[in-house]
Amino acid sequence: MSALKGTLIVELAERPCGEYCGKLLADFGAEVIKVERPGGSPTRKMGPFKDGIAGPERSTLFAFFNTNKKSVVLDTANPADCARLAALLARADALIDDHAKPFMAHEEVARRFPRLVHCLITPFGQGAPEDWQIAGPLGVINAGGWAWHTPSETPPDKPPLKGAGRFLPDYEAGIDAALCVASSLYRQKRTGSGQFVDIAEVEVQINRVDCVLGRMLAGEQEPSHARTAYDMGGPAAAFACKDGFLYIFMTTKGHWKGLRELMGDPAWMAEFPEDWLEFSCTPVRVDLFRQHFAGWAGTQEKHVVSELGQKLGVTIVPVNSAADLPGNIQMQHRGFFQKLTHPVLGEALYPTASYRMSKTPVTLTSPAPALGEHDGEIA
Repeated sequence: MSALKGTLIVELAERPCGEYCGKLLADFGAEVIKVERPGGSPTRKMGPFKDGIAGPERSTLFAFFNTNKKSVVLDTANPADCARLAALLARADALIDDHAKPFMAHEEVARRFPRLVHCLITPFGQGAPEDWQIAGPLGVINAGGWAWHTPSETPPDKPPLKGAGRFLPDYEAGIDAALCVASSLYRQKRTGSGQFVDIAEVEVQINRVDCVLGRMLAGEQEPSHARTAYDMGGPAAAFACKDGFLYIFMTTKGHWKGLRELMGDPAWMAEFPEDWLEFSCTPVRVDLFRQHFAGWAGTQEKHVVSELGQKLGVTIVPVNSAADLPGNIQMQHRGFFQKLTHPVLGEALYPTASYRMSKTPVTLTSPAPALGEHDGEIA
């Protein structure tokens, strides 16, 4: 039995944040009915596309966000379709929406469907100025502060980047939303009543602040307008190697000792104090280290040197590309990727979730639905 088997969730979401929330719940066994406008959700038209060719059912992004879901088409401008949606909500356990102007205000949802868990995801949360709510992922990640220092080694004359992928804020908000929905469903089973869950994407980003900001707030580190003010200190950076890139992070004497052994203790390393990373980590030394290390890294293979370094206590890892991940032995061991066959995209490996539950594991049972594939079933 799946963890959420027997739970009915209506998804009105049309952005990655809401669709990812619904995906997480669907992959744990909830029956998630994706209500789409005539013509389909906008994410159906978002790339990347299979073989780079845009077209119906060719969005790999939509395919990922909508595994295990059902699709029905309803026009909320049509009174008959609104009645069908209301009938669906009357027997549902939860509603997921991510529109700045939702189909139904949360006060009305609470009045008409008091048992329903209603989750609404918006850039700044309820009560924010209307023009703030049009912020996309780039705006959200900058407003939340992450783009200011991620990645921190970006040259100072370059603009801030949005970090790990174009939809990082959406994924983070979707995770928090799914957690809140699941928690609210537990409360619903105990009390028989629902509640409104108001997710602000920017607050999710701020909630992920790292320890450097905490040190600044505690007065241990002086804040500044330099992007590198958020660095932990030390020569952490990505370096080119023979077959891609590796990343190294060092802050302790133990890291330095392990690296000296890994590199064969070259003569230039003797010019650095043994404890320089902890007590003498000056910009001049960091630059000098990076110059020497870059030359050595360029002669290495990322997976080989990372495995050797980790055994010596060095925090060094390969920078994996998407193509590297399915072959990763740890991900294979955990069954992180599962196969699904899509009628248009064919057979492919899909990422699942970062957690394993022994009794109710994530199981991908069906690919993303065709537009309106389940109209007849829901009717």
